[in-house]
Amino acid sequence: MAVSYKKLWKLLIDRDMKKKDLQATADISSGAIAKLGRNENITTAVLVKICNALKCDIGDIMEIIPDEPKGGDGNE
Repeated sequence: MAVSYKKLWKLLIDRDMKKKDLQATADISSGAIAKLGRNENITTAVLVKICNALKCDIGDIMEIIPDEPKGGDGNE
């Protein structure tokens, strides 16, 4: 499974915020912002800081993307 932070980027656009604004408001590192930009896994602590800063729920900033089925024979 993979994660997607598209919801976070849309939320920032809706609130007229830049990534640097989020970094300062949530007190997170530039490395965490970079990982978010690459849809990489980050710690729950960082996600909680973002949610607290934006006053939102975790489902408002990220989603889980299921893996694509492998093979064509129907057996996984």
